[in-house]
Amino acid sequence: MPLLLTGRAFRRDLERERALAVYAPLEGGAETRLLRRLRAAGYRTELTSARGLGDPEAFLLGLHGVRPPHLGHHCVGRDAAVGEVQLVMPQLGPALASGAPVVLWMLEGQVLSSAEQASLLALCEREPRLHMVLELGGSRSLRWKPLRAALAA
Repeated sequence: MPLLLTGRAFRRDLERERALAVYAPLEGGAETRLLRRLRAAGYRTELTSARGLGDPEAFLLGLHGVRPPHLGHHCVGRDAAVGEVQLVMPQLGPALASGAPVVLWMLEGQVLSSAEQASLLALCEREPRLHMVLELGGSRSLRWKPLRAALAA
């Protein structure tokens, strides 16, 4: 990895493809540099993990319900066994409310199935301001390719 990463090629590819699959060094550092470069270019950035995502479209864009985990300490009575459903704001709701383009950087993307990755790609194509970076594994040097090409492989 070069000492100074400008991020121009990365930003150009992200604007053209709208969704990228990234293979970053496991010691980290490259992704934070790219996030900083994207913020300086006027993007709003959101960083999240792919673990526990559920339905990607509902989690990212819609108001959805979440039940708290059952800890096994409560008697089976009113709302104790399964918990009350709590409505949770969409993760990208406030970010998309502004006019700036949004980059969602998703860690641990290798846990997603190919159908979930395809739905994230379709979500980027439907929402014009949304760009997505999906980390699909580690590499000795930072490299990326379009998510569409990663799905085809």
